[in-house]
Amino acid sequence: MTARPETTEKTYDFVGIGLGPFNLGLACLTEPISELDGLFLESKPAFEWHAGMFLEGAHLQTPFMSDLVTLADPTSPYTFLNYLKSSGRLYSFYIRENFYPLRVEYDAYCRWAAEQLGSIRFGTTVTEVTYDERAEVYEVRTGSGDIHRARRLVLGTGTSPYIPEACRDLGGDFIHNSRYVRHKEELQAKKSITLVGSGQSAAEIFHDLLSEIDVHGYRLNWVTRSPRFFPLEYTKLTLEMTSPEYIDYFHDLPEQTRYRLTEEQKGLFKGIDSQLIDAIFDLLYQKNIEGPVPARLLTNSALVSTTYDNGGYTLGLCQEEQGKDYELHSEGLVLATGYRYAEPEFLKPVRDRLCYDSRGNFDIGRHYAVDVTGRGIFLQNAGVHTHSVTSPDLGMGPYRNSCIIRELLGREYYPVEKTIAFQEFAV
Repeated sequence: MTARPETTEKTYDFVGIGLGPFNLGLACLTEPISELDGLFLESKPAFEWHAGMFLEGAHLQTPFMSDLVTLADPTSPYTFLNYLKSSGRLYSFYIRENFYPLRVEYDAYCRWAAEQLGSIRFGTTVTEVTYDERAEVYEVRTGSGDIHRARRLVLGTGTSPYIPEACRDLGGDFIHNSRYVRHKEELQAKKSITLVGSGQSAAEIFHDLLSEIDVHGYRLNWVTRSPRFFPLEYTKLTLEMTSPEYIDYFHDLPEQTRYRLTEEQKGLFKGIDSQLIDAIFDLLYQKNIEGPVPARLLTNSALVSTTYDNGGYTLGLCQEEQGKDYELHSEGLVLATGYRYAEPEFLKPVRDRLCYDSRGNFDIGRHYAVDVTGRGIFLQNAGVHTHSVTSPDLGMGPYRNSCIIRELLGREYYPVEKTIAFQEFAV
């Protein structure tokens, strides 16, 4: 029997759309607040976080304290440490003496937290959001025909895999790194594999494929437009840029300056773990002892064009410093080209209530609102151009959620830090 659509007169204080780590953190932090009645809608059947990159040994680039709740409320029952205690693994984690959780471990932690919350509805796709002017509420329609009314919205739909222009509408079986684990065996059956990209995911895949290159006998190429394989900058004074003071400073800068800095600061959150860079070199050195390794690392090489024919790819590349074009042929192709935010289609009916900058991106307020009232629709992540490196940082999720909760309640529930940095960013 088909479930009947649900349309009730109930009005939620807020509806969260999408359930990545940031909205899941909001669900955990609002759960004990009796004055807030929220609902979270997620199209997937269960929580999933980058499952395509669950490589053996792959870990977060932030410590365990950057979990869903700790930096807002270390006494919360939804901390990572409480998850470890509940699963009988706290002492093992203690003996391990490593602050960085495994990626698969973090995903399991998030699923554990989600399973305890009654405010989440999985398998629910939002199709349209409208605004009732008379009642001053948003109406959130789902694929099943349900309508949920809410005074506020929190958007947490996240980012989608980015496919470069040169690879759009391309045939064949190329993959984005988000699907790497599922297609690894198919890739390793090919005679050659080319990896495009230079971030952490690209490095993890290259190391993984390089470690088994002798077993399968393929040729392996790693191509990046970057002039070198940049390490993630992780010094302590640099980490102070993930602070309330830096958000204040960055958000107040002129729009053009912020966009320029966004490009310049990519190494602060898109670089490679320095230990992994060293591990790749050591592995190349080790395998090179018995003869040249069939692997090429190509920097300064922009992907200009790609064609697919007879089961293989021809990549048109440009060595940008030399200004020279060249080609590379490969049977397999992996794009580790990152993720981009795209405004959800379901927001079209309320676009007149949203704020945009001169480039057509959301003009996100200091406290994460993107609507004309400055307090009706809030955005998780997708704010590098307004909130700098703090936007995708897991450790800043609890801070952002504390700010959003303050806006939802009209008062501070979780203490919101104002100053934590030793350095001064503004004159």
